[in-house]
Amino acid sequence: MKQLEVQIMGQSYLLGCPVGGETRLLNVAGRVDEAMCKIREAGKVRARDRIAVLAALNLAFDAPEAPAGSATPRAEPGAPWQADDAIKISQLIKRLDDALASDNQLL
Repeated sequence: MKQLEVQIMGQSYLLGCPVGGETRLLNVAGRVDEAMCKIREAGKVRARDRIAVLAALNLAFDAPEAPAGSATPRAEPGAPWQADDAIKISQLIKRLDDALASDNQLL
């Protein structure tokens, strides 16, 4: 497992990353950053934890759903969203929420 540093809403995070998954993790982190910055720039929500939750919900809602009982195909880097992306993004958002929980700062 490698460690990869990403920037989300101007803050650095050191994340564990499987070897060969660097590009995918950077893409996912970019999506999370974009979603969170968009919410922050709308000006209605200022707390990081609330922004993270709203971004997670938006990203999960936009991800396609896999039919019940079907095998989930692996996505190629740069390919359209796959159902397993929602799970991985949710896991990443959980890790970000845990990191932000110790921050306790408003922007």
